[in-house]
Amino acid sequence: MFQRRLLLASPALLLPGFAIAQADQRPAITIAVQKISNSNTLEVLREQSNVGERIFFSSIWEGLIGRDWLGGLGPVPGLATEWRRISDSVIELKLRPGVRFHNGDELTAEDVVFSFSRERMFGETLATAHGRTIPIGEGMPAPRPGKELPPEVPAVARRAWPALERVEAVDRMTVRFHNATPDVTLEGRLSRYGSEIISRRAFEAAPSWLEWARKPVTTGPYRVADFQADRSLLLVAHDEYWGGRPPLRQIRFVEVPEVSSRINGLLAGDYHFACDIPPDQIPGIERNRAFEVQGGTILNHRLICFDKNHAQLRDARVRRAITHSMDRKAIVDSLWAGRTEVPKGLQWPYYDQMFHADWDVPAYDPAEARRLLREANYRGEPIPYRLLNNYYTNQNATAQVLVEMWRSVGLNIQIEMKENWSQILERTPTRAVRDWSNSAPFNDPVSSLVAQHGPNGQQQQVGEYANEELNRLSVELETGTDRARRRAAFRRMLEIAEREDPAYTVIHQNATFTAKRRDIRWKASPAFAMDFRQGNWGA
Repeated sequence: MFQRRLLLASPALLLPGFAIAQADQRPAITIAVQKISNSNTLEVLREQSNVGERIFFSSIWEGLIGRDWLGGLGPVPGLATEWRRISDSVIELKLRPGVRFHNGDELTAEDVVFSFSRERMFGETLATAHGRTIPIGEGMPAPRPGKELPPEVPAVARRAWPALERVEAVDRMTVRFHNATPDVTLEGRLSRYGSEIISRRAFEAAPSWLEWARKPVTTGPYRVADFQADRSLLLVAHDEYWGGRPPLRQIRFVEVPEVSSRINGLLAGDYHFACDIPPDQIPGIERNRAFEVQGGTILNHRLICFDKNHAQLRDARVRRAITHSMDRKAIVDSLWAGRTEVPKGLQWPYYDQMFHADWDVPAYDPAEARRLLREANYRGEPIPYRLLNNYYTNQNATAQVLVEMWRSVGLNIQIEMKENWSQILERTPTRAVRDWSNSAPFNDPVSSLVAQHGPNGQQQQVGEYANEELNRLSVELETGTDRARRRAAFRRMLEIAEREDPAYTVIHQNATFTAKRRDIRWKASPAFAMDFRQGNWGA
């Protein structure tokens, strides 16, 4: 029943490939999302976002070391079958034989070397980026006559790999990564967002960087067939996929910004999945026994970020007052129905021995907030709060609640609605407070606090924040090998970034909920990524 309905409804049957589509009995599905790509590209080194994670991983992009998307998100063999440490700064990996790119080429060490090359990744930046910021803007990439990299690409590359010196092809199926400094997190960096492998031949054949970035050639189970920026993305099965023939013929993502439209489209049969469902909508969806909602907390925290250059935020006491006037538990209880929690700052228990279990977010203390504002001589001057329209689940409702909490202690924080991230990050005198979220792509604080708020984190690259001691400690975390010293450095960084000279403040752990037809046998991962490989589909 399920397959027959999909085939009758599929627009693919109206195309010239009718006979082929008719012969392929695998389903085609449609997924409603609030956004496909913030940058209007599909290149992981440009689209560093939650919405990108949903589409890219387990579908298009793959790295040498993968992640267990349906388990604990730990490292698993990917395009490499094994790896070993040569030294504190060198790691060797054996490539998986028989892997085919979407263009039919076989993966070799040459593709891996090129994936981490200056032409594709690092530009003119050096492997001595520790402690020094590579500034960037946040404009959309313009069409380029050649392969000149947008400035965001090498900046993101050095965020992920601050000291990668070179990748060596030992033989056709063996590579070595040489770091300029010791790094205990090399394995994690290989599994993180931005370390995926591309086809060298396809990149070189593309007319321009932008054309490449809108139709990248990679190794994932699905390949890009059509991408309409701000509208839709069509993926089709890559039947030579090394992990087995994909269970779906095609996946179509469509942008449906309004929650109500995503839900109504799901119930009407227009979509098979609807993403980013607010908790208060779950009971209504599940009253219809044909549908269910999956999901829960993920390795991502929602934050408020500060531009400490803003006239009213230069004094850390005003930022600290903002952090103490937020009743985070009330937000979790009222807007999330208790389906998430207030975490222990920007960290996760899966950091294991690097996790500080006795740490906490700033206490909800309105009296302390008022005292700090008096000390800072704050007199109610307006502080802009740049906001997107529900890019994050419950974003608008959370902002409205926060504004009232801040007003109750005397803070005059005013919402300014923006259309996109370029407007949110635009460097003007009105940039002050904004929303963000941070993930931890591997189990070390280098992957989050350093990568997102350190010298080459987004906050410093766009000019919102800097702290000399925090930057020095970032280098110690990135290059140190003594666990006790690294753990102490991380705690001191939390003290600086969350209490003394706030760069951000955590609101709550993020949770994501996906509604779907109940007759589809599919499991949500504890992440934004949606897995449609063999073993995670049935209908």
